[in-house]
Amino acid sequence: MPLTTHDSSDAPEVLDRREGPYGEVVLRRHGTLLQIIANGCFLMDTSDGRSERRLVDAAADALAASGGRTAPHLLVGGLGVGFSLVHAAADPRWGRIAVVEREPAIIDWHRTGPLAALSADALADPRAEIVEADLVAYVNETSDTYDALCLDIDNGPGWTVTEGNDGLYAPSGLAGCARLLRPGGVLAVWSAQPSPEFEETLRNAGFQQVRTEEIPVARGVPDVVHIGVGPG
Repeated sequence: MPLTTHDSSDAPEVLDRREGPYGEVVLRRHGTLLQIIANGCFLMDTSDGRSERRLVDAAADALAASGGRTAPHLLVGGLGVGFSLVHAAADPRWGRIAVVEREPAIIDWHRTGPLAALSADALADPRAEIVEADLVAYVNETSDTYDALCLDIDNGPGWTVTEGNDGLYAPSGLAGCARLLRPGGVLAVWSAQPSPEFEETLRNAGFQQVRTEEIPVARGVPDVVHIGVGPG
């Protein structure tokens, strides 16, 4: 979820403001951009999306490098403004595409609100579905399995949106991610900055071929994707 700004001098227009299960979420328009704000913290906007798209492609490339598989199942953690979902749905290589999102307001904005202009075609794809759930709970509770997990619910393992997300990047959380992955599946984690500590945690959790890929963005330091291949 890249932290970007918009140069327009016009004040942002609030399109919707709701009290969700985890606090206030706001959708606003700033010039041509749509922005999501949570508890007063800027999360993401529609200005770029290259790193969210690369998150999905990095997982697909890692699967292909390990021998590939037919119609792999993808789990995207975090719907956001829809960049990852839309990009995955445009790729015929994927089979099932599940997106876990915990904020009902964000889901509504995609289904019937302003963000539908971006994601309507992807949501109409029979391979795609939105699962309304907290990702941390979903990882621990679901019996579903996937070939790839692409996680983008925070600004990185060391910069979480809510305190409860910390555990997802700890050994116990990564063990849950590994449990969801089919043998040799891929975990890809978006981050606003590299984290050598998280790389080491991935290795200690049994992930192999761990690496960090930088993605240049329009302004500021590059975003990164942490990638690891699960056992098996």
